[in-house]
Amino acid sequence: MLAELPGYEELQEAVAAATEGLTFETVLELGTGTGETALRVLARHPATRWTGIDASEAMLDRAGGRLPAADLRLARLEDPLPEGPFDLVISALAVHHVDAEGKRGLFNRVAGVTDAFVLGDVVVPERAEDAVIDIDGVYDVPSSVAEQLSWLHNAGFDADATFVRADLAVFKALKPGRRSR
Repeated sequence: MLAELPGYEELQEAVAAATEGLTFETVLELGTGTGETALRVLARHPATRWTGIDASEAMLDRAGGRLPAADLRLARLEDPLPEGPFDLVISALAVHHVDAEGKRGLFNRVAGVTDAFVLGDVVVPERAEDAVIDIDGVYDVPSSVAEQLSWLHNAGFDADATFVRADLAVFKALKPGRRSR
């Protein structure tokens, strides 16, 4: 990932930092991958119970070695989510593989299992010339920050976004009444 994705380290750190000020005991991670995001969040919140989904059995096998206490499950982002509730849903570098309609539906399903969502991902930059990450438009189908903020709002979240770079952003979405401490 380091070679393929400029800004990978910065994005991972920004996602983990976005959990600061939130209180949570249970987390659902969408797209666990190798477990990198989980390790960074768990370093800040060690008592957390972690559930993760990923569509790749090989990735889950790798993550399982790094996260032996986690409940890791083979599932796609388009599938029904594990039964909640979860105190937090988190995702890094997975949601951009889902098309616009899929993201809308996913954000609604996320809202059904949590009142706090942190998402770090590839986004379509406001100016095309600011894109650094190679997007194929088939496997990678990122959306703009404005679109995703709108879909998060429509799902019932108050959401903000911070840019890591022009084509990488972190969204922190909380339902009204849920606040950072």
